[in-house]
Amino acid sequence: MTTVDKIEAFKLRTKGLSLRVIKLFQSLPKTDEARIIGKQLLRSATSVAANYRASCRARSGAEFYSKISIVVEEADETLFWLELLLEAQIISKEKLSLLMDEYEEVLKIVNTVRYNRKPK
Repeated sequence: MTTVDKIEAFKLRTKGLSLRVIKLFQSLPKTDEARIIGKQLLRSATSVAANYRASCRARSGAEFYSKISIVVEEADETLFWLELLLEAQIISKEKLSLLMDEYEEVLKIVNTVRYNRKPK
């Protein structure tokens, strides 16, 4: 798999995760707590995909580093909101564990990319 193929695959992966979060949001209970946390989750999860895509179009190393840093922050925030949904017992572990595992992997990948591309 070439680097370009890997980049495209990761774009699709993050976009697919965003779609899964949208479906999760739609299935949340109609309580205030679930809606408030769910909206925060929607924002951060979709931001991961959008900012990764933007990082791929960066015009400089500094711009890339800035965008990939946002992806790291948003992936970590997404994990936070997923953990909160779980710990507040709004949604079961069975429904969240695979999604949480995916975001853990995404976070590790983009954090490694950010570390390796850190400006000198």
